[in-house]
Amino acid sequence: MTSLRAGILTPIEATLWDYDRAAHLLERAGFGGTPAEIERLAEITPQDAVASLVQYADADDSHLPPFEESGFWDPTLKDFPVSRPAMTSLAERTGSALGVAVKPGGDRVLQPVTNRFFYWLRATVLETRRIAFWWLDRMVRTSRPLEEKMTLFWHGHFATSEEKLRDYRKIKLQLDTLRRGATGNFGDLLVAVAKDPAMLVFLDAAQNVKGAPNENFGREVMELFTMGVGNYTEDDIREAARSFTGWGNDDLTFVVDPEKHDAGSKTFLGRSGNFTGEDILRIILEQPQTAIYIASKLYRFFVREEISPQFAEELGGLLRDHDYELAPFLTTIFLSEDFYSEPSVGSHIKSPTELLVSTYRKLGLAVTPGIPDPYSVSKTLGQVLLYPPTVAGWSEGRAWITPGLLFERANFARAVMFPDMIEFRDPNHDPGGEVRRVNRNIAAGMEITAATLEEGAAPSSAAGIQETFNTRYASLMGYQEALRKLKPIPRAAARFSLSDIVREAGARTSGEAVDALLRQFLRVPLTPPARLALIETLTDQLGTDDLAQAETYMEHALRLVAHLIMSSPQYQLA
Repeated sequence: MTSLRAGILTPIEATLWDYDRAAHLLERAGFGGTPAEIERLAEITPQDAVASLVQYADADDSHLPPFEESGFWDPTLKDFPVSRPAMTSLAERTGSALGVAVKPGGDRVLQPVTNRFFYWLRATVLETRRIAFWWLDRMVRTSRPLEEKMTLFWHGHFATSEEKLRDYRKIKLQLDTLRRGATGNFGDLLVAVAKDPAMLVFLDAAQNVKGAPNENFGREVMELFTMGVGNYTEDDIREAARSFTGWGNDDLTFVVDPEKHDAGSKTFLGRSGNFTGEDILRIILEQPQTAIYIASKLYRFFVREEISPQFAEELGGLLRDHDYELAPFLTTIFLSEDFYSEPSVGSHIKSPTELLVSTYRKLGLAVTPGIPDPYSVSKTLGQVLLYPPTVAGWSEGRAWITPGLLFERANFARAVMFPDMIEFRDPNHDPGGEVRRVNRNIAAGMEITAATLEEGAAPSSAAGIQETFNTRYASLMGYQEALRKLKPIPRAAARFSLSDIVREAGARTSGEAVDALLRQFLRVPLTPPARLALIETLTDQLGTDDLAQAETYMEHALRLVAHLIMSSPQYQLA
């Protein structure tokens, strides 16, 4: 390919547009695709190709199913307590909690209430996994890959986790907010996220009140969401927190409590006034550093890690010139010489989510397979959707790759090519060893207290204990009730034929078959010796170089070679 200039935002010339550059665009602005999808982009102009991805409003996504809830939630769970002790104390004081009454007599009078507490803890985790699977499936099947890619970006930027929220409904609501604002106006999205119930709960809005401001959101909105460290003072954080006092949520609805809002004068980033939270966000958006920070983060996500301060300022100016409208900013980036320059191509290490989705899209799958289990794979590789490790989201780039993680990525590739349909057990139906032990003991006829004692405890340890509830038993009961209601995740292996892929590519020899698979899967070429080793492997497995002779049995051998390709360092790059 003709080399292009790094750091230059001038659009590439139409004469330089080809298959490889179309593949690079689809890999970065989406999750990659099949050779046929890449060829369709390569056959049109670069302007039309970029527009087809960025201006996606007219792309038909009617084939994507809506999320179907299992039916776990009901209004009695609205004011879910912050802890089990808080819940049992409430039940003791009032005679009920979470819609469940305390028993008037008998053993363990608080047991039904405690069972209910653990039911919701288990149910929301299971439903959150279903939402993550549903979202992953959208990424695989969508006709609007940039919409989902941007939703993934914002999920890491405005990071909240079910682990603290303990409410799958808030997670789903926030995902919808991020998707609606994916390529819209950043300022509008910032305000929407600031008022989002998930963010309000995650950053402790309920504790931010007049006279005792909680600085969590005031700090993070500047440090992580808009300007970055070093562009504000501790006084600015305190004054911002005062401005956001009174903000909160009534379940899934944003509310402001005037009694809790500090209406006094504040001084923030050099300005003074009786600021509200909206005023603070407006002032932040007026800072040139905000545009530089957001533009630079988008650039690192879509283009490459290295960025000079001068170029960062140029990108920030571009975003400001478009009044924080993201679509024209992204269009300029995706059309630029810089985007297709040598330092930008094949330099992005795929996140675990990108690895899974790009694998399935390159195979041309119509649905996301449930085997291997995406949650288990993502947990092993280090990126569980809807569970970012901190409010700063996930680290990117080289953080995704270690020798051990490269080995696990190869294991994922093997699980796709050779799924274990016999030994597979649905992880959603595995409550853990402790719960299984209690279940076995109770099924064997043991009394509840004895059945839940630590492993190895003497039976006499249970003598004389007068429990008002048993936590381990409640965990078991909570799981059982949740699992009775849980809608299953579809569990099937990926349906594809590598034999069909090499036939459609016109391959007649093992060498041509390997080249067809390399074209299907890789954006970064293998070295000639590595390619030759794959050809030799395939020829050896087939017993011939002639695919016509191996027509009836070549699928297994092709999958072995595909596994080797997907295990390579090059496959981890986009």
